[in-house]
Amino acid sequence: MNTKKKITIKDIANVLNISPAAVSKALHDDSRISKKTKEAVKKVAKDLNYQPNHLASALRKGKSNLVGVIVPRTNSNFFSSVIENIEEVLNKEGYHIIITQSNESYKKECANIDTLLFTQVDGIIASMANETVDLSHYEKIKSKGIPLILFDRGENDLNVDYIGINDYDSSHMIVEHLISKGCKRIAHIGGFKRTRIFNNRIRGYLDAIKKHHLSFENDLLIESDLTLEDGRIQMQKLLNLNKQPDAVYVAGDYAALGALQILQENNIKVPDDMRLVGFGNEPFTSLVSPSITSINQHSADIGKLAAETFLSLVKSENLKQSLTKKILDAELIIRDSSK
Repeated sequence: MNTKKKITIKDIANVLNISPAAVSKALHDDSRISKKTKEAVKKVAKDLNYQPNHLASALRKGKSNLVGVIVPRTNSNFFSSVIENIEEVLNKEGYHIIITQSNESYKKECANIDTLLFTQVDGIIASMANETVDLSHYEKIKSKGIPLILFDRGENDLNVDYIGINDYDSSHMIVEHLISKGCKRIAHIGGFKRTRIFNNRIRGYLDAIKKHHLSFENDLLIESDLTLEDGRIQMQKLLNLNKQPDAVYVAGDYAALGALQILQENNIKVPDDMRLVGFGNEPFTSLVSPSITSINQHSADIGKLAAETFLSLVKSENLKQSLTKKILDAELIIRDSSK
């Protein structure tokens, strides 16, 4: 098999009959190298299609100017907005980001972290996968002295900086909104309790139900993957109950969209027969009919704060991470599905 040879500094040096050290200095605009030599080196490097070995450079300097970002998925407006704002802030400070996604898989998340550590990133900003329970792969980041910032989904046990919204209060706000519309039998299609943010949303929902002395049966609370298809499946389960709910609060907009599809397929009018609330304020929530009430998670602010937190950590003389939470107040965007 014919494989193309990777061009090295030594190849450039051989063409010009100078030392590899001189080539390296010329490529880095060292003042000790003449302008003529620099121009000659850069011309040969271009002609030979030389690509610098950034990993080797990072190992030498102890700094790569790369920051790893791990998200559960990139096809979510929330996560793409967070990424965009992380990149905007870090680019201004000379950093570039490497984006990886776990697809909600613990195994893939571990592989992402190993790849980022091998690439010698200067820090990692992450939101955990739904499957993640064992935190040892995140502890590995900390043990190497690499700044770790968690957003949206994180665990207190890691004792690192965290940026997110108040999930408990958000759920409380949603239930009280539905109660104000006369709803008395409110169901919740939530995420899995093992994930802290979804556990907080479930707690907020249950506490609001108890506070207002509403009747509750276990069948009204469902844990799920919160995909569009899962929203369809879980909504159908609620419709199959002997006594259907008069409102459904879904902890993710894609699942809320799936729930809306099932309601419409069963000729159940929203909001007249049943009210519906999602979570995340995805762009489609304002475009579908009826438009879906949802929680705005302030993704832009979360992205900027995560990047700024990383920068403050690397600029500090003594990197000592601690559980510092930056919690933003969520906003309920009321639309047609719950009016």
